[in-house]
Amino acid sequence: MVQPTYPGVYVEEVSSGVRPITAASTSTAAFIGQAQKGPIGEPVKIYNYTEFQDQYGDFLTGAYLAHSVLQFFNNGGGSCYIVRVAEGEATADITLTDRHTTVLSRLPSLTIAANSPGAWGNGLIIAIADGSNDPDNEFGLDVYFGGEPTPRESFPGLGMIPGRINYAESVNNTSQYIEITVDTSNTNADAISGTSVGQGAVNLIGLAAEQTRLRININGDGYQEIDLQDAVDEAIVADLSSAANVASAIQAVVTGQGALPGLQKQLVSTPSNVIFTAFTASQAANRLTLTSGSPGINSSVQVMPASNINQDVSWALLLGRSNGGTETFGSAILRPVVGSSYLVGLHDPVADDAVDSVTEGNDGIPLIGNDMVFTNAFTSLDNIDDVSLLAVPGRGSLQVVNAGMNYCANRSLSDCFFIGDMAPDDDDVPDAQAFAGGISPKNSYGAVYMPWLLGPDPTGVSSANIPIPPSGYVAGIFAKTDANRGVWKAPAGIEAALAGASGLVANLTDAQHGDLNQDPYNINVIRQFKNAGRVIWGARTISSDAEYRYVPVRRMAIMLRVSLYRGTQWVVFEPNDEPLWAQIRLNIGAFMHNLFRQGAFQGGSPKEAYLVKCDAETTTQNDINQGIVNIIVGFAPLKPAEFVMIKIQQLAGQIEA
Repeated sequence: MVQPTYPGVYVEEVSSGVRPITAASTSTAAFIGQAQKGPIGEPVKIYNYTEFQDQYGDFLTGAYLAHSVLQFFNNGGGSCYIVRVAEGEATADITLTDRHTTVLSRLPSLTIAANSPGAWGNGLIIAIADGSNDPDNEFGLDVYFGGEPTPRESFPGLGMIPGRINYAESVNNTSQYIEITVDTSNTNADAISGTSVGQGAVNLIGLAAEQTRLRININGDGYQEIDLQDAVDEAIVADLSSAANVASAIQAVVTGQGALPGLQKQLVSTPSNVIFTAFTASQAANRLTLTSGSPGINSSVQVMPASNINQDVSWALLLGRSNGGTETFGSAILRPVVGSSYLVGLHDPVADDAVDSVTEGNDGIPLIGNDMVFTNAFTSLDNIDDVSLLAVPGRGSLQVVNAGMNYCANRSLSDCFFIGDMAPDDDDVPDAQAFAGGISPKNSYGAVYMPWLLGPDPTGVSSANIPIPPSGYVAGIFAKTDANRGVWKAPAGIEAALAGASGLVANLTDAQHGDLNQDPYNINVIRQFKNAGRVIWGARTISSDAEYRYVPVRRMAIMLRVSLYRGTQWVVFEPNDEPLWAQIRLNIGAFMHNLFRQGAFQGGSPKEAYLVKCDAETTTQNDINQGIVNIIVGFAPLKPAEFVMIKIQQLAGQIEA
């Protein structure tokens, strides 16, 4: 609130009290099933079938997750969650050894594994080469799949030093195929000191008197500039006219011989000055070698030209990568051995001393009759709040349907609807009635559809059409209908024609359909008509509750419940009196009226269509004392015209008098 202190005009923004409520999404599905690859037991949201293929692979014989996801998007679905299930599965991997010059002394370098379990990982082939940018310290890795000549992924400059941006395990952040685990117990680098070796013999002829400086970085402590003339001034060497004198001068300046101070560590993380005090410089055939005073993964010597190029001597000494020199880190020995075709999961470690061990990938035990694996996966969706449809494609068992409907009804907001399949051979009236009779609980949070549809076998195993469960098709029609007409429209009728199918396992007659449509069965049948094709011809929940007999009524109630829950969070801890109640009526009323204008309710006027009540009558003083505000929201649901009765009569001719 503005506090007036001087004469004039004050402007203050005042809240209108309008807090718009957004209708909750009703068409995001979740599919649970077996896949070729991908994370197990972890919901992943995807937005098209290409994403599914990238993350979960191709079709599997005897499993219908991929088929159903394809038909979900094919029939109008926009987004869905995937939960892959498996039991007893194994991840393909291969452990490569390091580059120790003695084969028997080699230790495991790193393990390259498929990034998800399954036999698919056995198709991965890894090629290891020296790094393209720094071949002395880095390595390149190419990932091939299925014998293809072109790599699926390439990582040209990987290293073995933890914390570096190019550390080998950084592959895990971007790769769609592999995960790398570096063996940190490998000790072969503990005895290796980093070196900087000149490209060739030093060339001191024509060296100017002032060209005596270079910069040196030992074990990553940071570059420090040294002046070799300091060793001459202290009479440690007579001059810089030979490679031997230059080597002695470098060592004297770095280590601090005589009165020279020597280099001091610059970083707190550098353990001690031993990297300098034990540093050595030597020459052989006039070629210089500088060696770090401390071995290990981080051990290194790097040389750069002096900050003043006119004083630089590194060019004459041929030291540093910029001058063609070789700089090798202690970590270089830990790199995996170069090889062109390491078979992940299938390589023979006995025949190749560069391979330490191999694990073959597999898809686990067959899940025939094992419904618990699927029903246990429901809980992985507990923390996903935008799932509104749930299906387990192809698992047409009572245990799965019962568990699915029960899960949807007992989620914290009861905000999900289960789409159930029957078994593919439950294609006649007695089988379907027996199936429906075994469903318990028969609540309104799910519906069952039959029969299965026919479509081409994408795996190529069968030349004939194969049965495909209806749940993926139906979920797509749900999403399409919600988008085009609204959740209050029944996802059935001639508008609910199914794409991607060439036929039905069984085409029931009107009489057979009638025996399944009525209480207590309430099974939704997919029919085939000449003028409409294959269509969903039923819109009933499995419940016999007359209030929620129809799918659109239950789903409309779910949408209202979730929308109002999310849209009234602002009410909590507000002063519980008439001003608050008025704001509640205003905001919920605006939301309901907007739905009314879209045709979501029965009735010709708002008064007939919906009710919003929040006042002293709904919230008594006792409620206020207990911190409770009561809001009553009523709606007149639209129910589908399931039976169209047409009466035809003849008009008798008029008799003239």
